[in-house]
Parts: sequence; C-alpha cells; structure tokens
Amino acid sequence: MVEQPGCYTCKQWNAEIAPIYPNTEAGAMAPLRREQLNHRPDDLTYDRAVNYTPTFILIEDGQEIARLEGYPGEDFFWWHIENLLTEHAGFKGATK
Repeated sequence: MVEQPGCYTCKQWNAEIAPIYPNTEAGAMAPLRREQLNHRPDDLTYDRAVNYTPTFILIEDGQEIARLEGYPGEDFFWWHIENLLTEHAGFKGATK
C-alpha cells in the first residue's frame, strides 16, 4: 500500500479495512506492506510511477504484477482486490 500523510481515502481505508485485512484470505495471500508516496523502496520495482494514494500494488519476486489505484469503498475494494489476486496469484476464496 502506497500512502501519504493527510490522504483522506487512506484514512478511510485504515478505518474500514486495515483492522480486518490481515485476518482475511486476501491478507494471508498478499500481506500488507506500507510505503510512502515520496519514497520508492530499493527492493521493489513498480511498472510505472505511483501518483495516487492509496495505491495497492501486488508484488511477486520484487516486481509489480498488478495494482489498484484509490480506495473505492469497502464493498468495491474487496471485489477489486479479490479479482487482482484471482487473475495474478491463483486466489480461490472470498475475503468476506
């Protein structure tokens, strides 16, 4: 998750999803790692620049394989993240 201080939708995601995310199948399959918008980690390669927060980037072997830009709300977040995991990581279950 790429975030930045003062990001309203990051705060919303933190309130609605962050507490339960680690306890879901999606959270087990794609554990959350937080990065700041103004800091590009040396051990990850993004396909393109991150311009929006929050941005959720699915990483495999240090390389981006998919991303979700923004937070579309609780219900749509689960739908989007499950689709990304199904398409790119063999996800089989539902998070909710």
